[in-house]
Amino acid sequence: MSQSILITGAAKGFGRLIADTLIDAGHKVIATMRDPKGRNAEHADALQAKGATVVAIDVTDETSVGNGVEQALKQAGHIDILINNAGVGAIGLQEAFTTEDWQKIFDLNVFGVQRMNRAVLPHMRERKQGLIIHVSSLLGRFCMPFLGPYNASKHALEALADNYRLELSGSGVESILVEPGGYATDFHTSSVAASDAVRAATYGDFANAPEQTMSAFAENLKGDTAPNPQMVADAILEVINKPQGQRPFRTVVDGLGMGQPIETLNQTSDQVTTGIYTAFGMESMLKLQ
Repeated sequence: MSQSILITGAAKGFGRLIADTLIDAGHKVIATMRDPKGRNAEHADALQAKGATVVAIDVTDETSVGNGVEQALKQAGHIDILINNAGVGAIGLQEAFTTEDWQKIFDLNVFGVQRMNRAVLPHMRERKQGLIIHVSSLLGRFCMPFLGPYNASKHALEALADNYRLELSGSGVESILVEPGGYATDFHTSSVAASDAVRAATYGDFANAPEQTMSAFAENLKGDTAPNPQMVADAILEVINKPQGQRPFRTVVDGLGMGQPIETLNQTSDQVTTGIYTAFGMESMLKLQ
């Protein structure tokens, strides 16, 4: 069944792959991005040619989000699914990230999601149905060095999505997570770099470790055996195709061998959460009513 799906950050990376995949599957895609008539005009034109409705949304701007969602609703009539995909990476020694650096990353990866959810949820709750997919990361479940603010933002996103799952369980709206591993996208080149070079220099030669490590990792993801980022788009389509109320809260998508340990962690987390909620007589909140 064709559904109306709004995707943030659809110009490139995972967002573009997700948009193309969902269009090919027969869904009505509202592809949102910053500046579709300027720097992203080429991407916007290609998506429109394929059948997507393109809407300008900057998730870091409250007015842009409100106007964009209103425009999307006018053009599409309704929104069945919101995919919070827009995000940014980080690279550097954690101490060298200034408060402003952290604010920039959280404004996109966390606050941007909250802005989108607040804009779309009244519509979904009124219709008593809907699905919100939060594109997280395996780094929302453990930490890698030199990605400090990114790790923290994805851990925050995991909690945000989980709390929505609980509070929306009686509304007919699902909140779930998709957790990709490492893939060859523009993550490395578009990441926010730690801006306090003076502080980083006090680490001596170790100050070069973030760039060296991430460059090597990026090169490894370019090989013939590197996992294909299309895996993420395919996983999201598979989740969408599952019946309402039967979708897993967390879906791991990995091709580097990190997936199984995270699956185990997620299963353990589910058991702990279920035990605690059962003890407090709140277990019904863990399932869509």
